[in-house]
Amino acid sequence: VREQPIFSTRAHVFQIDPNTKKNWVPTSKHAVTVSYFYDSTRNVYRIISLDGSKAIINSTITPNMTFTKTSQKFGQWADSRANTVYGLGFSSEHHLSKFAEKFQEFKEAARLAKEKSQEKMELTSTPSQESAGGDIQSPLTPESINGTDDERTMPEVTQNSEPRAEPTQNALPFTHSSTISKHWEAELATLKGNNAKLTAALLESTANVKQWKQQLAAYQEEAERLHKRVTELECVSSQANAVHTHKTELNQTIQELESTLKKKEEEIEGLKQEIDNARELQAQRDSLTQKLQEVEIRNKDLEGQLSDLEQRLEKSQNEQEAFRNNLKTLLEILDGKIFELTELRDNLAKLIECS
Repeated sequence: VREQPIFSTRAHVFQIDPNTKKNWVPTSKHAVTVSYFYDSTRNVYRIISLDGSKAIINSTITPNMTFTKTSQKFGQWADSRANTVYGLGFSSEHHLSKFAEKFQEFKEAARLAKEKSQEKMELTSTPSQESAGGDIQSPLTPESINGTDDERTMPEVTQNSEPRAEPTQNALPFTHSSTISKHWEAELATLKGNNAKLTAALLESTANVKQWKQQLAAYQEEAERLHKRVTELECVSSQANAVHTHKTELNQTIQELESTLKKKEEEIEGLKQEIDNARELQAQRDSLTQKLQEVEIRNKDLEGQLSDLEQRLEKSQNEQEAFRNNLKTLLEILDGKIFELTELRDNLAKLIECS
């Protein structure tokens, strides 16, 4: 196995909110195992934490990283490669201090490993350049006889300082010279490739150095701020008892605030329920309002019909009244006629008796 855990602890894992860059977002629902791993092949140290099968921390420790204790049980560090800030909440101050000590220890080990790697790279690149110069100036190659574009002056000095050899005695066979030339051309191509790789690595290192300088300036500012803060805390260390009392009061206040917050949350839930009920009542009210409008429209129609019926009833009553008056008149006439007929009958009866 290439990587082995060298130190493990348990903590709650957080990451900085990528949107606000201020609030912490928990990445684990409970405390998980956080381990330091050492990769012997690449000689690097990493911090790894898994929540089930998901890797919630995969951070390579670099010399420019800094682990900061922000409280008695919480610490954080920035990972520029992952473009985030990790936070760990421990169960005790002892666990936090132990983790911070290991972080500093492995950070120093990473710095030493990087310095050794750079020294090894410099030692490797220096002999390669010297051997490349020696190969180009070798008298066995065509470049040493005719001169390359970069080193035209060296063959001229050699030819002027030494006597010209006789072809029959000192010249090499053509086939052997061609083989050596191909060999040195291959070596030269290899060296050019190595030179290009070293140039690319140098450019990348230069870019990394600029980035590290910027991060170092930011860390120095942060260190100065923390140093001022530590100085302030040291100035008030004589008031430890008062601070402890104040801390106890603050803890009580926090508990009271948490209790109040819980009550407020319950009230908010009740208000949400009341709002839902009010919305239902509003919907019912809207429905009843619509029905009431429909009933009012219907009442208006009925009132119109009632007014029409009242007019027709009044007209009918007037007609009936006129009909009654006519009947009364007819009855009076009829009574007069009956009275006349009665007198006529009496007169006729008297006439009959007299006769």
